[in-house]
Amino acid sequence: MKTVLILCTGNSCRSQMAEVLLNHDLAGQVRALSAGTKPQPKVADGAIAALAAAGLPTAGLYPKDVDAVMNEAIDLVVTVCDNAKETCPVFPRPVPRLHIPFHDPHGEPLESFIAVRDDIRARLVPAVRDALGL
Repeated sequence: MKTVLILCTGNSCRSQMAEVLLNHDLAGQVRALSAGTKPQPKVADGAIAALAAAGLPTAGLYPKDVDAVMNEAIDLVVTVCDNAKETCPVFPRPVPRLHIPFHDPHGEPLESFIAVRDDIRARLVPAVRDALGL
């Protein structure tokens, strides 16, 4: 099983939704983790609602600092915002990277979170599948 790290700035929305979607859609092939370069205090309510609306699990989601996952055996890093791409840390060993930016729906209505969730599913899941040769 391959381990994928989804990296964002706050780890409160896009990266959390990407983690859940990858773990669901590529179950048994990928273990997705998410982290942030400057994690927020909690996962955005809109992200939780958008995941729940699709019948996806949200229990146990919380923002994590990238330092918390540095010692994981990561096979692929995916940055989902431009700031995280620019500040992506150096990992203990070389790790392939993808950058797939998504709109930040913070402060917008639930429909925006749902649109980003669907965009992540449409673009990120196949990109990870291709990058890992699954």
